[in-house]
Amino acid sequence: METRVQEIAERVYRLSTFVPAVTPDGFTFNQFLIDAEEPLLFHCGQRAFFPLVSAAVAKVLPIERLRWISFGHVEADESGSMNDWLAAAPHAQVIHGALGCEVQLNDLCDRPPRALANGEALDIGGKRVRWIDTPHVPHGWEAGVIYEETAGTLFCGDLLTHAGDPPALSEAEVLSAAIAGEQAFGAMTMTPNTGRILRDLAALNPRTLAIMHGAAFVGDGAGQLSGLADWCEATT
Repeated sequence: METRVQEIAERVYRLSTFVPAVTPDGFTFNQFLIDAEEPLLFHCGQRAFFPLVSAAVAKVLPIERLRWISFGHVEADESGSMNDWLAAAPHAQVIHGALGCEVQLNDLCDRPPRALANGEALDIGGKRVRWIDTPHVPHGWEAGVIYEETAGTLFCGDLLTHAGDPPALSEAEVLSAAIAGEQAFGAMTMTPNTGRILRDLAALNPRTLAIMHGAAFVGDGAGQLSGLADWCEATT
């Protein structure tokens, strides 16, 4: 396996590892690196992937420069190698929603995390990221996303997951493949608030959707998220 690096928005890099054994069409595991004065890594990857992903980060910037580490929720492919990153980047700190810190990360992190309130923004030097709570969307009580306001990039976590090994960046809609993926996996938690939360994210009008599994999408991000909200509401 290899971890490929591609810039998907201004100074935002997709680090993608394709695993052919997951699903009949294979599956991508993506991390995202924001190259700022205080660089941020969104998704850590599994511990087994750390050598591959850290080598990919090093192609963009020295690992020890990492300042912030984040992810949508606590799960092996999102946070499994979190403490490996903290060891490799001595000035790095995990940031997550207040609930995630309280119920998970204050105990799991080798260094204390920084809790962000819902809607709280952080200036990382040339980029500005905002944490948004999305409880149970797509899954996990502590779930959330990060919106990078400068380039209009929404770091979606497991939202809009789709299988295969598509191009790093797609202008073609990803909603159909994401619905097919959800029908196969049944990974989303469907609650009365699911549609509302997705529509709140759509209201950000993101230009790029940084999707953890599948292609990043550039274009009408609001349309993709609204379409997913429609499908979730129709399904439940």
